[in-house]
Amino acid sequence: MERLSPPARDHARTSPRGRAAVAVLASATFTVVTSEMLPVGVLTPMAEGLGVSPGAAGTSLTVTGLVAAAVAPVVPRLLGDLDRRAVLAAAMVVLGLGNLLTALAGGFGLLVVSRIVLGIGMGAVWGLAAAVAVRLVSPRDAALAVSVTVGGVAAASVLGVPLGTLVGGLAGWRAAFAVFAVLAFVLAVGLAAVLPRLRRPEPAGAEGGGERRRLLRPAVAAGLAAVALLVVAHFAAYTYVRPVLEDRAGFPAGAIAVLLLLYGVFGLAGNFGAGALAARRPGPTVLLLAGGIAAAVAVLAASGTAAAVVAAVALWGAAYGGLSVAGQLWMTAAAPDRVEHVTGLYAGVFTASIALGAFAGGAVVDTAGTAPLLWGAAGLALAALAVGALGAGAGAGGRPGARDQNSR
Repeated sequence: MERLSPPARDHARTSPRGRAAVAVLASATFTVVTSEMLPVGVLTPMAEGLGVSPGAAGTSLTVTGLVAAAVAPVVPRLLGDLDRRAVLAAAMVVLGLGNLLTALAGGFGLLVVSRIVLGIGMGAVWGLAAAVAVRLVSPRDAALAVSVTVGGVAAASVLGVPLGTLVGGLAGWRAAFAVFAVLAFVLAVGLAAVLPRLRRPEPAGAEGGGERRRLLRPAVAAGLAAVALLVVAHFAAYTYVRPVLEDRAGFPAGAIAVLLLLYGVFGLAGNFGAGALAARRPGPTVLLLAGGIAAAVAVLAASGTAAAVVAAVALWGAAYGGLSVAGQLWMTAAAPDRVEHVTGLYAGVFTASIALGAFAGGAVVDTAGTAPLLWGAAGLALAALAVGALGAGAGAGGRPGARDQNSR
């Protein structure tokens, strides 16, 4: 992109190449999350093909999540002045290799290796995607660029895993991983072709001329804590949403599929709606989403009527669907001088919270059942609301757009 003075950039339109670059980046996040979650849709035939139990095959998700959680915060610290375009393209190649190794795995050992490789590629993409997205567009489009990029995650929930499951049903589970390996390789070429050269971003605002503030400042710490609590609450309950809908509401398998599709559609809407709100007030937006998640899960815990369950699932989808983008905009508003570093830290905390939530949910379901699980998740969401209120008061409520004017 051509260099413009800050006043000119404030009113400049995003170039067609910039829009194309954001679209390719969103396709990359879609592929990353689908690759992570693909075992969910092909778990039974995958376990049979590898000669392991479904539980052992399911641990492949935990392996990927933990590796990505470790890699995402580290990547921005190791890059120096390396071209971010080349790093993202290389990360997609690594992701493709992970999928390819999974397709070729003959046993549990190679499966674990393949998912470690996948987690490395995933962590690198997650650690950079949102920070890179705002550098591809004009400042007025920064929040939309983050929404579109993170929208790849929501789209993966609605389309990615069902698409992989369909391929697996038609051609076998190995073919599903092979297809997404090829897609990752294609997107690596696309990122290299469409993204501009992107070196280390310049510090934003007046702080760029002096000593940088520490990364884990109060607004960042409170935001990370609030998001971590919400993600743990969500995945503790959502991982076991099928038995919840079966046991507490008596929904048959076909109706559950429709409900999960409804959840995904509202999740997509929530992603873009929350992005628009968080562009102006990220802190209050996260508080609104926390309240929505708490209310939705509490309704599921308290009521088994069909109408209440449908409304709760829709609200749950909309609220959680907006969390990734709103939390990301909170982080970049709270640390405009450390955008890449705070994005990597956020991605690491988010991914680790997914693994923790799924693990905690399983422990509660096995020992106490679905009702305590839902009430516990609602309680965690309310705790996130309280922590987030403190964080918004610490300075996370301002407009994130201010950080973009001098950061590229």
